[in-house]
Amino acid sequence: MPVLRRLFPFNEDGLLPTFRLLSVLLAVLLLAAAPARAQTAAAPAIDATQIEQASSDLDRASGQLNAIRERVERYKEDDARLVELKIEAEALNRTILAISVATRPRLEAIKARQTELGDPPAEGAPAEAAVVVEERKKLAAERNEINALTGEAENLSIEATKLSNRITEIRRRLFTDAILKRTDINTALFTEASGALTNETATLGRTATAWLQFVWKFKRMQLLGAVALSLVAALVLLSGGYRLFSPVITRAVQQQKPHYITRLSVAFWSTILPSIAVGAFAGTSYFFLDTFNVLRSDIAPIASVALGVMVAIFFVAQLANAVLSPGDGHWRLVRVSDRGAQLLWLLIFSMAIVNGADYFLGTISEVLGSPVVLTVVKSFFASIIIGALLVVTAFIKPVLHQGETPDAQGRPWPRSIFVLLILTGLGLIFASLLGYVGMARFIATQIVVTGAIVVTMYIGFLSGRAVSAPNAFAETAVGKRLEERFGLGQVTLDQVGLAAGLSIYLLIFVFFVPLVLLQWGFQVADIESWAYRIFTEIRIGSITISLIGIFAGILLFVAGLLITRWFQKWVDGNVLARSQVDAGVRNSVRTAVGYAGVALAGLVGISAAGINLSSLALVAGALSLGIGFGLQNIVSNFVSGLILLAERPFKVGDWVVAGTTEGFVRRISVRATEIETFQRQTVIVPNSVLINGQVGNWTHRNKLGRIDMAISVHASNDPRRVQEILTEVVRGQQGLLRNPEPTVVFQAFSSATLDFEIRAFLADILNGTGVKSDLRAAALERFRAEGIAIGAPAAAEVPIKISPEGADLITRLLDQATRENRRPTAGRRRKPAEEGPKT
Repeated sequence: MPVLRRLFPFNEDGLLPTFRLLSVLLAVLLLAAAPARAQTAAAPAIDATQIEQASSDLDRASGQLNAIRERVERYKEDDARLVELKIEAEALNRTILAISVATRPRLEAIKARQTELGDPPAEGAPAEAAVVVEERKKLAAERNEINALTGEAENLSIEATKLSNRITEIRRRLFTDAILKRTDINTALFTEASGALTNETATLGRTATAWLQFVWKFKRMQLLGAVALSLVAALVLLSGGYRLFSPVITRAVQQQKPHYITRLSVAFWSTILPSIAVGAFAGTSYFFLDTFNVLRSDIAPIASVALGVMVAIFFVAQLANAVLSPGDGHWRLVRVSDRGAQLLWLLIFSMAIVNGADYFLGTISEVLGSPVVLTVVKSFFASIIIGALLVVTAFIKPVLHQGETPDAQGRPWPRSIFVLLILTGLGLIFASLLGYVGMARFIATQIVVTGAIVVTMYIGFLSGRAVSAPNAFAETAVGKRLEERFGLGQVTLDQVGLAAGLSIYLLIFVFFVPLVLLQWGFQVADIESWAYRIFTEIRIGSITISLIGIFAGILLFVAGLLITRWFQKWVDGNVLARSQVDAGVRNSVRTAVGYAGVALAGLVGISAAGINLSSLALVAGALSLGIGFGLQNIVSNFVSGLILLAERPFKVGDWVVAGTTEGFVRRISVRATEIETFQRQTVIVPNSVLINGQVGNWTHRNKLGRIDMAISVHASNDPRRVQEILTEVVRGQQGLLRNPEPTVVFQAFSSATLDFEIRAFLADILNGTGVKSDLRAAALERFRAEGIAIGAPAAAEVPIKISPEGADLITRLLDQATRENRRPTAGRRRKPAEEGPKT
């Protein structure tokens, strides 16, 4: 029988472990960060009385350990009791370690005092004072007592650890023996089981009849009230779920070809929410029936298991309907035919019915004290039936190829799936026939229940991944509704989608992983213990991390940050504003308050998270040593990077000017900042340069900026007319702001030019170059149209007067020069010096 308790997540006390598990997880999440703070708090010095108390506590712990060891031997065949004893042993081990740790501060104080006193005087040296000698003896005696207590605590801790490991080994052996136990399948077995079945049927009839008569006579109103309250609770939960999540759990008739994300969401939530509602009905029904004393001790386990089996069968059927969608192929998540989907749903539902009936009948046999052989025979037939159903599943033809319609004729399974189904089905049948009924029953349960849970997890994972994909949440019905109602933008919807996807992942992990563990033989107490360890004491070497402590530290830091921001505004708006102090002083006070508040919030958060602040001394020592060895520049850049990241004087994408470097910030790290110039050159600027030097930021708070453009015309123009023309050009230019209004300033004049300057504001200063180019072109066109001279006009031609005699002389000289230039030179003989080299 112990193996049956591992095959289905219900126990004999009438409570569903699933609900108990969820309550435990909720309680763990609400724990305070006291364990983390207790590790960092300094323990007070202990005196002799406290040492005696510690010794008494260790003696008591030793007695408790012996008692646990005796109970382990007594209940070594009861897996549930063994789990409880293992938890007790682990808790006792923590108590023993806490007793030992409490003595360490006093031991360190004794060592420090002995160091101050120094070594005893050497032989022949002057004797010490009697007071010092007496103090040495007391310190030595107390140190020996503490060492003895520490050794005793270590020995007890080792024994507790060994006992915990032994319990684990016993449980593993129990599970293995239950799974691999072999029963001879023969005629005598079925004959004995037949007689036991007859007796059990008669006993069950008498028990049920007596209970029904009792309820009808004395608990009629209580029974009707419990059922009514349970139905109300389930209906409220179900209607509220449909009202809140109707877009993701209902299939719109008008949506003929829904998106894959929509199909995933509908499949996941249409399985989870109704199953939770049915589970709530089952849980509240049992609660009210038990509260109103309607259930007797012999009926309560049967009622509990009946309700649990009902929830499990409903969950499997709902999941199969969500995935296969036998009535509408457009909502189907797998590519199978309509006929194949109907057959698969029927086979899966049949396996769930057989599995649930076997567990329910086994519980009845256990409650009524029937022979174990009857339970074995029931499981034998159940395993045979489930194996046969798997073999039948292998021979149906549900598969469709890409592009085929759901009403098309299906094809056989792929060879790998066909072989797997055949081997699994035949394996269950042969294992049952060979007598390994426990193993066959365990495998059959995992196929039905664990398979359903894993499929739901996979669908949820796909749904979360699809919802959190970029631009995917906006396409869902919920995203469209949020966009219409609240006017959310694309970026906000993407962030909401990411949060929704992460929430689905968390739901899958918290809810379904424990269910899988329950199916594989773990007890609820095991999961409770693991959850407590995960959230309170994750050990990495000698370091203990508490997730609850870290979460509490983050919350305290955020709360401190919000309080700091509020206090900054209050001081600036109420105290400093009324004092009429200088703006610079107000900014300094506000900044100092901000730094102090952030530092205080950080210290509180770190302390609450369980991080020992004394360890920061190592970091400070390393920094001091580095500075002493010439790492001033590195440390300076590092600290400067932290200041830049905290103050954010510029951010990635800003247009900055640092010395001779001008461009866009591409990356800010703790050592240097990358600036990309307009020529696409990346300049690495050390952070200390940006902190110690002047840095101009064109886009610090916004992209609003002013452009200044100089224009010069010839001095002969009318300056007022030129100013009017430029004003009209500026006002007609696209991209310039009307408020503040652009202006044209007459800056200077000279004998050659009139100098003007256009000053205008842009909503995005990054567009300044293009706007300037368009503005220059428009001004030049207007100047040409209005006849405005840009440069000096061309000089006029001046006539030259000459006498007739002078003109005749000039003419003769020109003619003579022309004749000389035309004289032939071919007949001339070369001079010897001009002749070429002789050969």
